[in-house]
Amino acid sequence: MLSFVVFVVTVLLVGGLLFLLAALVLGRGETQPPAEVDRSPVELPDDRRVTAADVRALRIAVTARGYRMAEVDWLLDQFAHTLDERDAEIAALRAELAARREQELPTDPGPGSAEDERSTDA
Repeated sequence: MLSFVVFVVTVLLVGGLLFLLAALVLGRGETQPPAEVDRSPVELPDDRRVTAADVRALRIAVTARGYRMAEVDWLLDQFAHTLDERDAEIAALRAELAARREQELPTDPGPGSAEDERSTDA
């Protein structure tokens, strides 16, 4: 019976020490203060369009449990805004191109006008 009690006490002590060690190493949460909602340390250019090189150069701060959600949410919002702007510009350019093509289409003058043009060229 005494060996069983010693075994249980030993298991509890080892478990407690492992718990304390894990708590010291991992901490009790994020060691950094939470990021501001409207601002992120990750910078994207304001004076020009975002390029693929800008995206590849991004580095998001890593915490003990992964990436900071506020930074990732901010980046996703910025990318969505950029995509919305580009989609709107593409739609406007396509509409402008369709309008120009419509203006350039010749109207059907009738069957005799092609012969009239040939005779005036000669």
